[in-house]
Amino acid sequence: MTINRAQFLALGAAAATAATVTPATAAPYRLTLKGVAYDTGGGPDDSRARWRHSLMRGEIHAVRHRLHANWVSIYGSDVRRLIETATAALEEGLTVSIQPRSFDEPQPAELEKLRQVAVAAEQLRHRYDREVILVVGCEFMLFTPGIVPGASFFERVEYLSGGGYDMAELQRKFRAFTARMVKVARSNFRGRVTYGAASDLEQVDWSVFDIVGLDYYSYHPDRAGHAKELAPFRRWRKPILILEFGCCTFTGAAKLGGMGWDIVDYSGDVPVIPPQYVRNEQEQADHLTDMLQVFTEQGFLGASPYTFISPDAPHRPHDRPHDEDMAAFSLCKVLRYEDQNPASPYHWLPKKSFHAVSRQYAAS
Repeated sequence: MTINRAQFLALGAAAATAATVTPATAAPYRLTLKGVAYDTGGGPDDSRARWRHSLMRGEIHAVRHRLHANWVSIYGSDVRRLIETATAALEEGLTVSIQPRSFDEPQPAELEKLRQVAVAAEQLRHRYDREVILVVGCEFMLFTPGIVPGASFFERVEYLSGGGYDMAELQRKFRAFTARMVKVARSNFRGRVTYGAASDLEQVDWSVFDIVGLDYYSYHPDRAGHAKELAPFRRWRKPILILEFGCCTFTGAAKLGGMGWDIVDYSGDVPVIPPQYVRNEQEQADHLTDMLQVFTEQGFLGASPYTFISPDAPHRPHDRPHDEDMAAFSLCKVLRYEDQNPASPYHWLPKKSFHAVSRQYAAS
């Protein structure tokens, strides 16, 4: 089954009850957190199969001193890696947000993982003179069993694709689980708390959070379109934090937004990039700088491009059909020493998007 995230999210958006919108006035916040998302991997299909403490520290150092970010949005499913990375980032002088991600784990397991992260995050908050933000998770309707019927991500998408469901009931279950997660977070953590919402699907009760947190991959040909789409989130009168945004590295990627990864053909023995797609680092760079300008003009608290590095999607400069980095959102391209081994040592090079974001951060 081919998963089309855009179609899936459209199902929820079409069924959702429209929120009352307060027209945007003068933005009360500024883009003070200039960040980047950073994947720590973990789980059964580890996106960071090669994980070394020294490797991570070198990349976090680059986030601070080469990308000129002042915030890193850390996510992953391994608690130890999350805390190690947060510690390294705080020692570099970065603000951090920590987000445990669980894929198809039972709800009690997700609650326990959040508890462990919240306890450790509170300890870090006291140890370092930098803010630590706790992100209780992301996109529960897609990844968490017990809200949408289905034991796996694939089954839940198939269920929603079939229609005939009660979206109001699904939203009720989503909010109930979210409230349980917030209770765990508040019981163990005293800093600011948020959530990574699928901005065009989930109806989050933001009153229980300190910050509105969005994964935002929409495309509009002009900034006015983005301003109109984002306006409803202002009604909560809370800081707005863009936890994810961006596009992949080929011509037309900006319009595909969060579905850019879907260009890869996995039907054969090895992943293949179909011939109609052309590598284009400049489009990615232009899209990121345009969106950062949108979020700055909107007066949002912060924004972090998704993502710093994707070692599971290596760059193959002399093998275009297998250049998986074309379908990666990362600011860096990875060259593995053993090309077919995901746990191989690698080195990375900045893409044009890295340089573009770095210039914008340094200038501001």
